[in-house]
Amino acid sequence: MSKNLPSDSYKSISKPSKGIYKELGSKFISFAYPVSTEEEIKEIVSTIKKEYFDARHHCYAYRLGVSGELWRANDDGEPSSSAGRPILGQLLSNELSDILVVVIRYFGGTKLGIPGLIRSYKNATLDAINNGEIIEKIASKEISFNFDYINMEPVMKLLKTFNINIKRQEFDLRCTFTISVRSSEYKTIYNALEQIESLVITL
Repeated sequence: MSKNLPSDSYKSISKPSKGIYKELGSKFISFAYPVSTEEEIKEIVSTIKKEYFDARHHCYAYRLGVSGELWRANDDGEPSSSAGRPILGQLLSNELSDILVVVIRYFGGTKLGIPGLIRSYKNATLDAINNGEIIEKIASKEISFNFDYINMEPVMKLLKTFNINIKRQEFDLRCTFTISVRSSEYKTIYNALEQIESLVITL
């Protein structure tokens, strides 16, 4: 975690980007994607394998979560730790999470050796990252609750004070809201909501 970012902030990329690196005839094409779930990652990797079916290897690495606590590196047939690990290493050194990088290789006829492979996968990954836009993301949690319409004023005042994003809202005699809050403010806002008369938190 970067020392310059709050505990619920982290870096990712805003949209997909692409990179390329060539060495001794082999061509390494890299694809970086902003992702949020492992299911999404599986779909992207599967799509790339189908689209670039003629590539010899489809190696990848990803990190998910505020601190990148969920991660994986895959060599897809390359010598152990010569592909997936160098890709992951670039995600770590650039402090990126919620990101997937896939690097496909077209073999050029000359073996690169372990050092050459590590260098190639590293540089291909770096090119895709450099061609993308790095952004700050905020980890958030949802809170759902309902309350009597008569207590609308204190609810709205609280939401305005914390600049809270309302994701869903239904107005009736009892109103139902779902809000998204910063992880670092979750406990404070939760406790403040509990103090409002008639309000029931349903999560």
